[in-house]
Amino acid sequence: MLEIIKVRQVAFSKRGYLLLLVCSIACQPPTKKKEARDTITILQKVAVADIEIRSQEGLVFYENQPFTGVVTEYYDNGQLAKETSYFQGKKEGSFRKWFDTGIKSYEATYLEGRLNGVAKSWWKNGKIRSEAQYEYGIANGIQRQWYQSGNLFKEMHMVDGHEEGLQKAWRENGKLYNNYEAKNGRIFGLKRANLCYELQNEIVQN
Repeated sequence: MLEIIKVRQVAFSKRGYLLLLVCSIACQPPTKKKEARDTITILQKVAVADIEIRSQEGLVFYENQPFTGVVTEYYDNGQLAKETSYFQGKKEGSFRKWFDTGIKSYEATYLEGRLNGVAKSWWKNGKIRSEAQYEYGIANGIQRQWYQSGNLFKEMHMVDGHEEGLQKAWRENGKLYNNYEAKNGRIFGLKRANLCYELQNEIVQN
C-alpha cells in the first residue's frame, strides 16, 4: 500500500549541518559527499511488505527502483511497530521502534546507511535503557546504559569505536563494579569480568 504524505524529515550529520530527507533533489550534484539534501517535502510512505531488500547491492527497492521514503511495520493489534526512513535505497533520517503497547523502544538517525548522531533505547516501562553517540557508523563520545529500575549501569567513553578515557560500571545497588582508564589500548585501574549489554537488532539486550 502506498501513501503520499507531506513530510519534512530533519536529521543532523556528523558535521552539524541539517540533512533534509526528501523524495527528489536539485539537478546539480552535491559538491561534498555528505552535503545536505535540498528541500522537497513530498515523501512516499509504504508498508514493509511492498519493498524488496537486495542484500548483494545493500539497497532497498520499491517498484524496481531504489526507495526514497518511509517504510512502516505494524503489530497485529494495529500499533505502529517500526518506521524507517530511506534515501535512494539506504537508511537515512529517522529510525524508530515501539513496543506493542505504544511505548517507544528505540530511536536513532542514519546517514547514508550508517548510524549517525544519538541513538537511544527504552525499557518496556518507559525508562531510558541506553544512549549512544555515533559518527558515520562509528561509536564516538559518551555511551550510557541504565538498569530497568532507572539506576545507571555503565558509562563509557569511546573514540573511533574504541574505549578511550574513563570507563565505569555499577551494580544495580549503586556499588561501583568497574572503574578504569583506557589509554592507547592499555587499561589502568579496576576492570573485572565484563558486565555488559549486547546490541541485537539495534535494541540493547541484557
